[in-house]
Amino acid sequence: MKLKDSVAVITGSSSGIGAAIATLFAQYGCHVVITYSRNEEGARSVAETCEREGVRTLVCQADVSIDDDCRRLVDQTMAAFGRIDILINNAGTTKFCPHGDLEGLDQQDFLDLYAVNTVGPFQMTRAAEKALRTNGSGHIINMASVAGLAGVGSSIAYAASKGALITMTRSLARVLGPEVRVNAVCPGFVQGEWLKQGLGETRYQTMLEKYEAAAPLKKTASPETVADVCLGLIIGGDLTTGETVLIDGGAHLGSAPVRR
Repeated sequence: MKLKDSVAVITGSSSGIGAAIATLFAQYGCHVVITYSRNEEGARSVAETCEREGVRTLVCQADVSIDDDCRRLVDQTMAAFGRIDILINNAGTTKFCPHGDLEGLDQQDFLDLYAVNTVGPFQMTRAAEKALRTNGSGHIINMASVAGLAGVGSSIAYAASKGALITMTRSLARVLGPEVRVNAVCPGFVQGEWLKQGLGETRYQTMLEKYEAAAPLKKTASPETVADVCLGLIIGGDLTTGETVLIDGGAHLGSAPVRR
């Protein structure tokens, strides 16, 4: 698939990973729809950066947990561009809670996280299905997490919501083919403000050093490295669907010794 003159809807793209994806895709000539829940200023700034690459942008407010917002977003995109080639389900949320603190989570926490992290991507996929199928080569990328595979991360509720998203990715890949490919990417520790704010500066730095020491590649992900993987799936993965790609420097491999 070629990105030039394609149209990508990227949810939660006012900052972090979503902003990095929008910026990278724009460099390849892809028109981008930038969405935000509350950070309009950030979304407008990302749009300006993308437009300097000579592409068109559309900035939309949308809460993916609300089905009407998802359908409105798709309608606005079709009115502006007449097509949707790529959907990046990047919008996400969490509650930071130690896994051992079972009393730290309640039913509403699970419902809130699932509404954005799992139901949101489903609603966006459903709203965009017709447009993605029309072009015969649509692609959906769901932003999951290593947490969804290993049961780690900011909270048990977060890990569960991302695990459900990974399973849903496989289900959708079966039913949306052959016109649409559906894949998930699973970052591990991602450098940036989101984790700094959630963990606090001291704990963030400690965990960063811990993950980099444990990873065979001695590196952790950044928004830009996650964007690079998404780009590769779009332009170099024409026969890849239903897959889950880990982006953690190999930290998921653990510390078992290798016999030589």
